[in-house]
Amino acid sequence: MLAGAAPLASGALLVVQAWLLSRVLDAAIVRDVPRQELLPGILGIAALMLVRACITWAGERAGADAAERIKRHVRQSLFARMVAKGPHWSRGKASGELASAVVDQVEALDGFFAKYLPAMAAAALLPVAFAVILLPVDIIAGLVLLITAPLIPLFMALVGWGAQGASRRHLRAFARLSGFFADRLRGLSTLKLYGRAQAEAASVVAASDALRQRTMSVLRIAFLSSAVLEFFAALGVAGVAVYIGLTYLGFLDVRWSPLTLQAGLFCLLMAPEVYAPLRQFAAHYHDRATAMAAVTQLAVLFDGLPPEEDARDAAPNRKPGAGVVGASALTLTDLTVTAPGRAQPVLSDAVLTLAPGEHAALMGPSGIGKSTLIEAIARLRPSHGQIQLDGIALAEWDEAALRARVALIGQKPQLLAGSIADNIRLGCPHASDADVQRAAKRACVLEFADALPQGLDTPLGSRGHGLSGGQAQRVALARLFLRDPGLILLDEPTAHLDDATQARVLDEIFAFAQGRTLLMATHSPAVAARFGRVLHVANGKVEDA
Repeated sequence: MLAGAAPLASGALLVVQAWLLSRVLDAAIVRDVPRQELLPGILGIAALMLVRACITWAGERAGADAAERIKRHVRQSLFARMVAKGPHWSRGKASGELASAVVDQVEALDGFFAKYLPAMAAAALLPVAFAVILLPVDIIAGLVLLITAPLIPLFMALVGWGAQGASRRHLRAFARLSGFFADRLRGLSTLKLYGRAQAEAASVVAASDALRQRTMSVLRIAFLSSAVLEFFAALGVAGVAVYIGLTYLGFLDVRWSPLTLQAGLFCLLMAPEVYAPLRQFAAHYHDRATAMAAVTQLAVLFDGLPPEEDARDAAPNRKPGAGVVGASALTLTDLTVTAPGRAQPVLSDAVLTLAPGEHAALMGPSGIGKSTLIEAIARLRPSHGQIQLDGIALAEWDEAALRARVALIGQKPQLLAGSIADNIRLGCPHASDADVQRAAKRACVLEFADALPQGLDTPLGSRGHGLSGGQAQRVALARLFLRDPGLILLDEPTAHLDDATQARVLDEIFAFAQGRTLLMATHSPAVAARFGRVLHVANGKVEDA
């Protein structure tokens, strides 16, 4: 509101400033008024210019602040949508496209809110208001401006339809290029190994060139829009100037009274200002096309736009599952889980019950559905049927309460760029150094960390670069030992460990799982033999061995 009101207030002061300036010039040239008497008028003009500059600065600052708040809200909403949909949904999207959407395409909204909307308010009101103000001064000048000014938005709208389509194609190409480049960068070592680096570099060059051509097409339309504006603006200003000049020379006489110097100067000073808001509007008109294209692309990528209300405000006061302690009870009834690309469901009407504190091993050949079952129990994969945790339907659990209640260690734990201690502390961000040290010891992390120059402070690359698969699994297990879950879900946690390390890690897992419910997927009969209950996944069912 402040950004939109600032140009209107500045426009009102501009009328007063132009009238004072024409009055001072008329007094100095026609009436030969002494300089001392002109000083108050000159100081008034200077004061108005200063006030208008301050109003313009305040309006631009308000628009920029509003745009930043809106972009932050949109990014938080999109991130909340990504979290709500879960990793199963995000795996089906190119990570580069998601990153480009949250960063680049949301950034495309900046010009719309910070510049386009304030300029639109000024362009809608000021030109007509200025022309109407000129009508009592000189009806011909007022009519010329009143007729020519509305033609500019009309032709700009015609050009703008093409600009919006071009911007949509440009942003779609930019998102594809972002995903394409991110995927090639992630697989650079593999491409180099198989001698495909040069070919992929050529593909990146071709994709970049296609993006350049689309960018130039958007710029061509933007320049065409500016040319339309300048043509009609020049036509209107020139028409007023020619009319006033011919009137002063006596070649044109259509007025009831003589045209004074003050009236003529006022009309000449205001004529360009009638088109100034339209010029500003045209300069930011492509921001609207870019924002509309970005919103369309976001809606396609995120399967619709997030709701208007903030998720934090919309969250109910009741949080199902909050405050539940002790070992968890798990019940699965008629559970069916499908997977993309598979005609038959991975799990079909599966049934499973785990009593509080019960430990069970989950066995079956690779690809049979063990990981799918564990992810469905953790609400990380969509499913049909009934899953109850502690007597509460899984879909009704509050997200924070569910993540505190259930601990999941997958086959490929996610490690981030940071030290080993930082990655362990993800299990409990407020854990002390002593707690991290104890957890690392229980997970046998110290066995390899102590051999490193910086120990647990050794920095890791993205995705845990610098650690083997078994070492990464142990770091993820150390996170588990910092938490207090009621249900522990483990997916092949000892697959990359030697027999001796596997035995020590299993001892620590069972010691930690005392008083907690444990479900572990494994291929190893030796590991399964340590459980009191062994389950088999076969033909989409879960059965006791």
